[in-house]
Formats: sequence, structure tokens, C-alpha cells
Amino acid sequence: MSVSIFDYIEKIVPKENILFNEPMSRHTTFRVGGAAKCLIKINNKEQLKKLVPYLQITGQKYFILGNGSNLLVGDRGYSGIVVKLDDGNGSITVEGERMKVSAGTLLGKAAMEAKENSLTGMEFASGIPGTIGGAIVMNAGAYGGEMKQIVESVEVMNREGEILVLDNDTMEFGYRTSVIKSRPFVILETVLALKKGDKEEIGAKMEDLVKQRREKQPLEYASAGSTFKRPEGYFAGKLIMDAGLRGFSIGGARVSEKHCGFVINSGNATAADIREVIEEVQQCVKAKFGVALEREVIYLGDF
Repeated sequence: MSVSIFDYIEKIVPKENILFNEPMSRHTTFRVGGAAKCLIKINNKEQLKKLVPYLQITGQKYFILGNGSNLLVGDRGYSGIVVKLDDGNGSITVEGERMKVSAGTLLGKAAMEAKENSLTGMEFASGIPGTIGGAIVMNAGAYGGEMKQIVESVEVMNREGEILVLDNDTMEFGYRTSVIKSRPFVILETVLALKKGDKEEIGAKMEDLVKQRREKQPLEYASAGSTFKRPEGYFAGKLIMDAGLRGFSIGGARVSEKHCGFVINSGNATAADIREVIEEVQQCVKAKFGVALEREVIYLGDF
């Protein structure tokens, strides 16, 4: 990054929020990954609105990061700038049955705020370890719920800094996808349309879903959640189990014995280990059942 770019960024973002050669293992739920050339912590959308168009104009390579819960960064790191949405877990405004939520808000925080305001519809998201922005990009869901059901509108910014508001239909939500995956938009905030409910019932449902997650998922290990999308007509975890890959490991990376749909870091994995396990699983399932497993996990940087 040139001195002129650094000087400009320093005018937008406090110097202490500009980190050089920052280990990405500190910023992903896999807890692996080499250093980013530069990581910039963004505290509010005004900073984002000034920074992204500038990076675009200068041709600087960059990546927008939320909670890092769906990301595998290579051991040799990332040669561009990581722009991390780090606004103190986000801001939330509640008006009646609607919640305006900033992109960097953790899903768990938003779900708890909904509960405190006796709003139902977000219970499914209470245990998903990501941000609102990331959840919208991939239409995150669990236990019969998904973001598509509660998103009313999304405020986004294009690479030129133009602000647009997309309604639910324009978002083109599908299974683990949205229009954001194919368009160069950065999510700034969203309006969620919820419904009035009973606070105690909402809390009880959230506790039950958290209990189910603990029982069925390997939450004691670092991972990126479900590693693969659900193939049409199948369950990824069952295909992997039936392929004889339960507990399959390379280095410190392993297919979870508790839930075969999760590739976990057992404690000393490298990004290369995790990638090798993922690709071996894909090859074995394809060879045995003719089913192509598609990753939910995003690869970034050099392996």
C-alpha cells in the first residue's frame, strides 16, 4: 500500500484501527490463516462510504469482512486490504415491529434485541455466529428459518459510493444466496420486519434451539459451521458419513464425528489442512454417489 493511500485512509479511520501484517487467524472462526497486508477496522457506515469508493478508484484489492464465520484464509495470507466491519457489535433501532440493524451487528445480538422487544421471527438466528451483513449475503438460515423471511429492505453501496435501497424481491434470495453474491454491493444496514410475540415464549424457543445446536454440532471446536451446501435431494452430512469419512483427518483438520457436515480445526490445523480435507470429501462423495458438494466456505488469499 502506497504512502498516499495510507495518508488518505488515515484521514477517514483512526490510526489505531489500521493494522499491518495482521494475522487473519484472529479474525475467522476457523482460527487459521496467514497475515493480511493491511486490515482496517471500520466503526460506522460513514467511514465505509468514504473508503470503498476510494479503494475502487485506486484499484486497490480489498475484501469486506464481517465476523469471519464463513471464511478460510490461506496460510500465506492475503496481499490486499481487509475491511473489517467492527462497529462494536453493531447498532440497532427498534420502531414498532421493525428493526433497523447495521451490517456489522452480530446475529446473536440482534436476536436478543428482538426478544427484549417481544418481537418474534429471529429466533432461528440466535446461534448463528455471523453478522447481519454476512447473513444477508448468503441468506443464512437454520431450523426452518432464513433471512429471506424477515428482511424488508437492505441499504447497499456500490463501488462508486452510490447508496441504493433494495427490497426483499430485488434481493433475489435463494438457498444460501442473494443478489449480493453476483453484484459488487456492500451492505450498510437492513430493516427487518418482525411480529409481536410473547417474550417468554420467544426466549424459550431460542434456548431450545441453542440446546439443539450444542447437542448436534461440534461447537467446542473452531469451524465455519456447515462446510457444504445441502445438495438437492440429499443431506451433505449423511453423504459424507455414508462415504466412510466420519473422523477423516489431515493434519489438524478433521471431519467432525458429531456432525459430518462440519470440517473442524481440532486445535493445530493449518488452512492447507482444512482445504485438503474439504477437497478430499468433495472428491470421495462425487466418486461414490455422483453428487457434487458445493462449499459454503469462501477461500481467500494464498494457500
